[in-house]
Amino acid sequence: MKPFRSRNPIPIGLVSLLTIGLVLLAAVYSDDLPVIGGGTTYSAEFSEAAGLQADDEVRVAGIKVGKVSDVELDRDRVVVSFKVKDAWIGDRTRAAIKIKTLLGQKFLALEPDGGAVLDPGTRIPRERTTAPYDVLEAFRGLAETVNDVDTTQLAKSFEVISQTFADTPDDVRGALNGLQSLSRTISSRDKELATLLDNTKQISKTLADRDAEVVKLLTDGNLLLGEINNRKKAITALLTGTQALSTELQGLVSDNSAQLGPVLQSLDQLTAMLQRNQDSLAAGIKNFAPFARQFNNAIGNGRWFDNYICGLLPPSLGPINQPGCLGDPA
Repeated sequence: MKPFRSRNPIPIGLVSLLTIGLVLLAAVYSDDLPVIGGGTTYSAEFSEAAGLQADDEVRVAGIKVGKVSDVELDRDRVVVSFKVKDAWIGDRTRAAIKIKTLLGQKFLALEPDGGAVLDPGTRIPRERTTAPYDVLEAFRGLAETVNDVDTTQLAKSFEVISQTFADTPDDVRGALNGLQSLSRTISSRDKELATLLDNTKQISKTLADRDAEVVKLLTDGNLLLGEINNRKKAITALLTGTQALSTELQGLVSDNSAQLGPVLQSLDQLTAMLQRNQDSLAAGIKNFAPFARQFNNAIGNGRWFDNYICGLLPPSLGPINQPGCLGDPA
């Protein structure tokens, strides 16, 4: 067999690069692979998208089984492609776009039904799909509609109706007078009402744009509450253990009260005596300091004592002790 070192490195490099490229492609498109991918791809037809987007959840009985892969327009209908994994989808399955959060996020809900497995190439028809009404779009449409209403002309119309029915019974005339008063109020507050609806539109748009952040905030809040609940259990266990310890200590003191009583009484007498002689003890410690310092200097060379004798020889006698005990006066 030919040694590896003697082989041509060019084919080996090309094969290695090709293998690395295939591995990268498999990693990028792993969801589309038949075995380890994200599941089987199905599609459904809807009358409108209703805010559904790619990567939104697909649920069966409230359990996430996949995600939406694409939302596209096909003539007069919207085709939603989605992947489902580890879930049975029958040939009579129904699909509905439902609201996940109050801020407008959607998910695709499936109701599996039928006697056979749904063919991935067959779409779920519009007869078995349902799209919800978007509340945020309703607020936006309300704001635009109110802005286009001529409130002054509307008030005049109500006044004409009220005058026309002036001779009608009291109940009808009272209702029309109430409508006239309502129209005048709306007309006088036209600008305020328009500003309110415009601000409502902006708030709803802001909440829709920040839907992911708000959902994350709520999720983090749930985690915080769960952690507090866990800590609550730990604190409860700590208090229970402390209570048990106090009970044990109380029993210990009760069992040994005969022995502990004299000891505590003697200790109390000792502390009282030390308190009475506090000043004397402080003075003794202060006066003991010079002795301890000098004694330490005397025995600083181990088992030997250092000595200094002054005046053994008279001053100015020979070369020893010429200045005397007082040292050199200069």
